[in-house]
Amino acid sequence: MRSAISLLLLGTLMIAGCDKRSGPGSQANETIPAANAAAGAPAAAEAPADKGKIDRSHKGEAAPATPFTDPDGKKTTLAAFKGKPVLLNLWATWCIPCRAEMPTLDALAGQKGDALPVITLSQDFKGRESVDPYFAKAGFKHLKPWTDMDAAFSLGMQANLPTTILYDAAGKEVWRVSGEMDWAGAKAAALLAEAG
Repeated sequence: MRSAISLLLLGTLMIAGCDKRSGPGSQANETIPAANAAAGAPAAAEAPADKGKIDRSHKGEAAPATPFTDPDGKKTTLAAFKGKPVLLNLWATWCIPCRAEMPTLDALAGQKGDALPVITLSQDFKGRESVDPYFAKAGFKHLKPWTDMDAAFSLGMQANLPTTILYDAAGKEVWRVSGEMDWAGAKAAALLAEAG
């Protein structure tokens, strides 16, 4: 029964569109400008457009205790990362804007290393069966295949994909971005500096 409900809810999110938000924006949200001319950022043809919206309305909330699967196939939670900031990206292999921003997340993961773990948490119901072939084809050098086969994060947060959330070293949310973004650009660098 839980599986059927999860599938229906995820289907609803898919129909709503990967990166679309419904309803008017609030004061806690900002739109990220489409232009990102950062030095060192991927060329405009390669970088995704910064279409994401910044949402600070959850600032200070504790990271969820929802379990997910690490690259070694073991269950873990975000609490395992306490003591350092973490960037959590909710994505799926079927989500076009998610796939567009993945190379910039890979570049960011390579740049930040252990100082800022970048967790790209797949919401694919088939888990590694879907993620591994995609990662192999994309040739990511720094991202790891984290999975949430129940889509518990996106469903629990009622988040469209992609959604990326920055947690500080104390495990508290700083902001979230709903929609596609160039994570190797200047706008992302300024936002990530807020982790403290």
